[in-house]
Amino acid sequence: MRHHPLLLSLLVGCGVGTASQAPTPPADPAPTCGETEAPACLGIGPETDAPVPDTARVSVVGADLAPCSNDPVTGFFRDGLCRTGPRDRGVHVVCAEVDVDFLQFTADRGNDLSTPRPELGFAGLDPGDRWCLCADRWEEARRAGVAPRVVLDATHPAVLRSTTRAHLDTHAVQATP
Repeated sequence: MRHHPLLLSLLVGCGVGTASQAPTPPADPAPTCGETEAPACLGIGPETDAPVPDTARVSVVGADLAPCSNDPVTGFFRDGLCRTGPRDRGVHVVCAEVDVDFLQFTADRGNDLSTPRPELGFAGLDPGDRWCLCADRWEEARRAGVAPRVVLDATHPAVLRSTTRAHLDTHAVQATP
């Protein structure tokens, strides 16, 4: 299936939702979630049925990567897992249990995760939902004092490029709610 270039740029990582602000598709890769100019980072990948086969399925604690959420369905590959691949520019690897403070924090930065976007198959998040967040956005929220709790068993080790295990441990929550 061929995608229109603008549509593809909208659906890759943090470039979601930029159509009304950008008259032409960006020539450069979409910004990552940690960059302040990133208007949104819903974590909706360009293809939902073709995950990269060699994407590691191990958690930051070294065990098999546990599902983050299937209600709502999360993950760059929309398989419930916070794993990444070459097309995941936002590195959606942090399984977080979002709360009001984080949802407001990310909305204030142009990434409104609470508002439904039915045209993208996104129902919006409520406090208590679990969602695969961009590693840089989680670290940005931690530095601002509003990082959501993290499910370590469902968080991919690629997060360690953006933060430390000690910071994750401080915000850890059990895998089953």
